[in-house]
Amino acid sequence: MHKQNGFTLIELVIVIVILGILAVTAAPRFLNLQSDARLSALEGMKGAMASASNIVYSKAVIAELETVSAGASISDGINTIAIVHGYPKASPDGIGNAVQGLNDNKEWTIDANDVPISSNPYLRAGKDINAIDAGKCYVQYTQSANNGDEPEITIESSGC
Repeated sequence: MHKQNGFTLIELVIVIVILGILAVTAAPRFLNLQSDARLSALEGMKGAMASASNIVYSKAVIAELETVSAGASISDGINTIAIVHGYPKASPDGIGNAVQGLNDNKEWTIDANDVPISSNPYLRAGKDINAIDAGKCYVQYTQSANNGDEPEITIESSGC
């Protein structure tokens, strides 16, 4: 009798079915990379805003403008940055000018139209204006309300 080396057709079909089941169950975990990338971009923007606001505050202290509550500005050599209590104002001419690339609307979109009428306005930045409008995927910069208070920078990522 002749001995065969190899697999039967039914064995190959079973292996293909098992691989298909594994692919279907594992694929969603690996295909969810877009939301991870969006969240990482928001974290990076939060860090950039925090760094920029601290640098602007340092310049304001040197210029003795850290207690001015309105109408002051600092120049970084390229842009004029509006400040409140020494930190960038929550506006395109404040934190928008302090963070390089935030105001050019190529990478990030600034939503400054929803700034509430109060003593503590905010600015939202995200990759997609629709996600910002839906209130679900953005970084929110809330300017300093009082002397000595740092701005608050939060991430809303439930819609990312």
